[in-house]
Amino acid sequence: MPILRVALNVPIDTLFDYVITEASLSDIGLRVCVPFGARKLIGVIWGVCTETAIPVDKLKSAIAVFRDIQPLPADLMALFSFCSKYYHHPLGMVVINSLPAKIRRIKPPVLKSEIQNVVYLLTESGRQIDRSSIPARNTVMHKLLEALSGNTQLDSQQARKISVRAVKLLKQWTAKGWVEEKHDEIFFDTSDSARKMSLPKLTPEQSTAVSSVVMQFDQFNTWLLHGVTGSGKTEVYLRLIEKALSENKQTLILIPEINLTPQLEAVFRARFMKTAIIVSLHSGLNDTERLRGWLQAQQGIARVILGTRLAVFTPLPDLGLVIVDEEHDSSFKQQDGLRYSARDLAVFRAKQAQIPVVLGSATPSLESYHKALTGRYHHLRLNHRAVKNASLPQINCIDMRSGKPRIGLTGQLIHAIKNCLSQRQQSLIFINRRGYAPVLLCRSCGWTATCRRCSSRLVVHLQDKKLSCHHCGHCEGFPYACPQCGDPDIKPFGRGTQRVEETLSELFPAARILRIDRDSISRKNAWQQILQTIHRREVDILIGTQLLAKGHDFPNLALVGILDSDISLFSTDFRAGERLFAQLMQVSGRAGRAEVAGRVLIQTEYPDHPLYQALQQHNYDALAQNILAERKLAGFPPYVFQALLRAEAHSVNTVTDFLHAAHKLARSIVGSLKHKNIEIFDPVSATMTRLKGMERAHLLIQSGSRQNLQFFLTDWYRQLNTLSSSRIRWILDVDPIEF
Repeated sequence: MPILRVALNVPIDTLFDYVITEASLSDIGLRVCVPFGARKLIGVIWGVCTETAIPVDKLKSAIAVFRDIQPLPADLMALFSFCSKYYHHPLGMVVINSLPAKIRRIKPPVLKSEIQNVVYLLTESGRQIDRSSIPARNTVMHKLLEALSGNTQLDSQQARKISVRAVKLLKQWTAKGWVEEKHDEIFFDTSDSARKMSLPKLTPEQSTAVSSVVMQFDQFNTWLLHGVTGSGKTEVYLRLIEKALSENKQTLILIPEINLTPQLEAVFRARFMKTAIIVSLHSGLNDTERLRGWLQAQQGIARVILGTRLAVFTPLPDLGLVIVDEEHDSSFKQQDGLRYSARDLAVFRAKQAQIPVVLGSATPSLESYHKALTGRYHHLRLNHRAVKNASLPQINCIDMRSGKPRIGLTGQLIHAIKNCLSQRQQSLIFINRRGYAPVLLCRSCGWTATCRRCSSRLVVHLQDKKLSCHHCGHCEGFPYACPQCGDPDIKPFGRGTQRVEETLSELFPAARILRIDRDSISRKNAWQQILQTIHRREVDILIGTQLLAKGHDFPNLALVGILDSDISLFSTDFRAGERLFAQLMQVSGRAGRAEVAGRVLIQTEYPDHPLYQALQQHNYDALAQNILAERKLAGFPPYVFQALLRAEAHSVNTVTDFLHAAHKLARSIVGSLKHKNIEIFDPVSATMTRLKGMERAHLLIQSGSRQNLQFFLTDWYRQLNTLSSSRIRWILDVDPIEF
């Protein structure tokens, strides 16, 4: 009888054998339902063989093989294998967690409606609807009719962007005969005439970048597209995607955050709507929408795939180009479960397919920048803004050493905001801290509100009259007196977005102020509505966190004010300076992107700091090379390669005992001749020692050779699995970016 080797979503790094009455090699990559203990699990067939190390009479039988979708392709399975080996994570967990939720379930979905978009069209009776009879307050109906007019078709995904009630309303209109519902397959025009449209003229730098990649389009190369903010990196992407489409190839574009999706998706649809199917894959989609996009990509129907981190695991039969936008962003690194870097896997996937990969950023990660300097990556530069008459913003530091302003805003910044208001231009006040204030303090006894589950202070949310932990989500009511000494004189200290909003509302009562942070965009479709409001110039002053720092184009934004950035200058994290520079460069780049001149004011007590000096000169290279020199002396990445053994448990002693045992194992392995140049550090507490009720610590391993480190980790990981771990959770984090 054939034997199936199955990858299952269990924390055991092995494949499991099952017998089946009939199977062939063509079944490799299909989903299968198998018994596992008292449960039934969905797995993926990794191999079909006739031999097993386990007696055949002890093997259980597979329950069912699902042939409703195509098997996972060999190249994707090879990517999973590499990912499992490099990051030392159980193969089955890597594979199953990469699949859409609907096909991880025991009951398989009905796939016909999943692949085919539901499209709505106005019928003849629908066109005769008297819009004046519809109440003006029913804005959803008016917007839907506007979207459907002129023989325009609307799919369910586009309808939901108008309103969460839109699809329900369209179903009602279908029943009335106003709208026709179709489940047609998606067709697109691939003729030359469809591709011909008026395109913006490329700058000489853009033209050089495009032609450089196109000339070597049929081979693997990693291109670092290093362009200042507003230099037109997106247009370079569009031209390269056009080249891929002309060769009937698919393009995978990875972006760091879901909030960048609507704007980029709109740009891509405007350019390629007639010539290609575009799908988005991100956490904001429901299970049906995600499965539909995944299946359209797998079947080659979708030619442009735009997604966040997990999209790197999408099956793409005709992949011809990979693009990673904002490649420096830490969001590309998964921080729980499988701790993979989507950027690094994108490079591996491009090499696997022998196609180009483009990494774009105004402030490249030092790892990528170092590879460009040493010739491993091709370096493409865009040093000037693409829009005519647009120039980089003027950046100035406001010296706060002479005295801190009581309201948190200096007179110079207030005056600049007032000038923008008088000229009907927009301002952005950037403070990377949401809530009202980061600390609630009793002046009498020094008590501060802390989280019971984390080693962090509770953040004051005054509008909701609550204290909130931004790490675990714990909330509690606002105390009316100090719980330690009873003094009612407890006050919030520091500033967050809500407090800045309150201050600006008092200073400029007539201004239209909009706060943008995780709290204000929690509603579905809130982000799209906010962007539309900004572009319609219905906002005078924006107050925002890092959500506003990257990728957005606000043509009327003239001023950026930056508050409380000094805290990152002296962090214990060796990457803090790199991250701060990238963040400030990105947020500064929101100003002056069109004909409106841009100005940036940074309130700081350290105006002479090299980071601020480099920022004022827009000189990334000077700062990057200075930091690289420091890291080389200190023995930090990219000159060494690191792995972090993270452990957490309810008891500190449990964590300490485990890490000391792991440390002893590591020493014994390094003592053997085959493992050289491996540096082992003592176990230490994590930066946040308690998180969500768990005590945390870690152990760092590093080496100047990636290969030597991997050889060591393979041995160490195998032995770590033999340690008793019933009361502890641990994971190996390869190439960590947080400590």
